[in-house]
Amino acid sequence: MATCGEVLIKMLENYGVNTVFGIPGVHTVELYRGLASSHIRHITPRHEQGAGFMADGYARASGTPGVCFIITGPGMTNIATAMGQALQDSIPMLVISSVNRRGQLGMGEGFLHELPDQGSLVSEVSRFSHQVRHLDQLPKVLARAFAVFNSERPGPVHIEIPIDVITEPADHVDVTCYPIPRPPAPAPDDVARAIDILRNANRPLIVIGGGAVNAGTELLVFAEKLNCPIVNTVNAKGVVPYSHPLVVGGSGSCEAIRDEMQNADVVLAVGTEFSETDYDFFFAGPIKIDGELIRVDIDPSQLSRNVKPTLAICSDAQEMFVALARDLPETAVNADGQTRAQALKRRVRTLDSPRYADFFATIRETLPDVLIAGDSTQPVYYAWLFYETEQPRRYFHSASGFGTLGYAIPAAMGAKLGRPDLPVIGLIGDGAAQFSIGELASAVEAQVPVIFLLWNNSGYGEIRRFMDDAQVDRVGVDIYTPDFQMIGKGFGCATTRASNREELATQLLAASVRSGPSLIEVAESDFADGYPFP
Repeated sequence: MATCGEVLIKMLENYGVNTVFGIPGVHTVELYRGLASSHIRHITPRHEQGAGFMADGYARASGTPGVCFIITGPGMTNIATAMGQALQDSIPMLVISSVNRRGQLGMGEGFLHELPDQGSLVSEVSRFSHQVRHLDQLPKVLARAFAVFNSERPGPVHIEIPIDVITEPADHVDVTCYPIPRPPAPAPDDVARAIDILRNANRPLIVIGGGAVNAGTELLVFAEKLNCPIVNTVNAKGVVPYSHPLVVGGSGSCEAIRDEMQNADVVLAVGTEFSETDYDFFFAGPIKIDGELIRVDIDPSQLSRNVKPTLAICSDAQEMFVALARDLPETAVNADGQTRAQALKRRVRTLDSPRYADFFATIRETLPDVLIAGDSTQPVYYAWLFYETEQPRRYFHSASGFGTLGYAIPAAMGAKLGRPDLPVIGLIGDGAAQFSIGELASAVEAQVPVIFLLWNNSGYGEIRRFMDDAQVDRVGVDIYTPDFQMIGKGFGCATTRASNREELATQLLAASVRSGPSLIEVAESDFADGYPFP
């Protein structure tokens, strides 16, 4: 007779899950009973936070939810940071955990891995957390999770199953999928009003965030019809190719783009939070929009945060651009859209740092289809503003949003599993690498051919700079730097150093054809002159 754990595996397969990240424990053994005979690949990280970051990178790269199996108690507190990053960036992640037996819950009697209320703790870093107290709830709760991933603002979902429920007989459970609802489309009256505002605009501007990541084709049809410049956040890099004459690139934090947003008579903002990390990286203060603001978001609560709109529309980005392109007459074309976009692009690039530009040019020229997962490190701060892509889901990082460290090693591994057809680089600093260096063992064990590119400036370089600027004596930032070559070799990685562009290109190319992971270390002094911005 099949158990709850076994039918759970079948349900996940039916929802299209092919990879699970998890560390088995005494409370989750029964979740694994049906895994070996399934088509789902299991990846074992060395820390539950690594499991969450792997799932995050997998989801960002593939566009499908990352899935984790996590142990009760400490496993959930360990993964909470990764869930926080995914929540801030609206990344679909399914975290399935065990929890103590139903009769033990809330007793406080010192049971193994016991938390007073595990679900309440995790609910603060998830779209919802649900405890399956009865076996027959499981199909409904899974359906609700995949509805969130596909038709609402996505994010982590936590499902916890008591140990005594995991082992219950479950032959009677229907393992077929529930139908997944479509995301919301805009109301016709809202579309008509938006069209009316845009038709009368003399200086319109389109601003897109990560919520528009699947809407590139529809956005381009509309933008070309309107002939309007497009500004994107980090999570929307490549939604429209950077080479397109209407695309500005850069960041909403750039002075040039902040000025343009203030001077535009109409701003159409789709799928963006207007958050500090996207629009105020240099701490210049909140953005100002003096003209009319049409704001579109799949999450209605988001429409009242940060910036007050003239028109608030609850809709999926793709559905919105389809409606706008359909209803906008050809006569609405703006004459100087491309000219404005190119002038704005040139102004943005005046901040460019040549040596960082050369570093990224080497990567792009050597691996044209590369996907980069970045951490909080100095070349990532440069990439935030100036590294651009021709396709979506080819660059992301943890420096914005929650801003966690240790992300890039496991996230790049997850991204490579999600997009095995692409070369994948995890770009990380020497300080952040020490948060998750153990995941090199996971990559070697699973033979994931990812490239870990380690930028070494012997400490916490950014915080060191902030301390110096604030005239605070350095404490805790000039940390001991281990020998990453020995560490990499000890874990079984192909490990090298590059001291110039030519060596970096050669080593990237060699790493891209290996069957396992590679670690390439570069010293900041060989590639840049300190922080990328004045």
